[in-house]
Amino acid sequence: MDVKAALNNYRVSPQKARLVVNQIRGKGVEQALNLLMLSPKRVAEPIAKLLRSAVANAEQKNENHHAGIEIDNLIVSTIFVDEGTSMWRIRPRAQGRASWIQKRSSKINVVLSER
Repeated sequence: MDVKAALNNYRVSPQKARLVVNQIRGKGVEQALNLLMLSPKRVAEPIAKLLRSAVANAEQKNENHHAGIEIDNLIVSTIFVDEGTSMWRIRPRAQGRASWIQKRSSKINVVLSER
């Protein structure tokens, strides 16, 4: 049985988030959390929090629906990063001109399944 969790509109570019997400895809939850704890990237902490949220969702599903999910056997089956909403800012340039800066955000989705 699959368990899902999502993080929407986190202020980091999707390209930077995908570097971290690609490292933990297909790994066990414990191993993925250890990798994220040792990662120097800023986005590793919210992804670890998202993984813990998915595990908590699995525990809640076990209590409420008697799903029979083994928490120790969960793996990160699917994790992907999509582009969220972008904020547009103006940067002053020479001779009274302006250029646009795009501040990107990410939507991170994780699906855990049993081995």
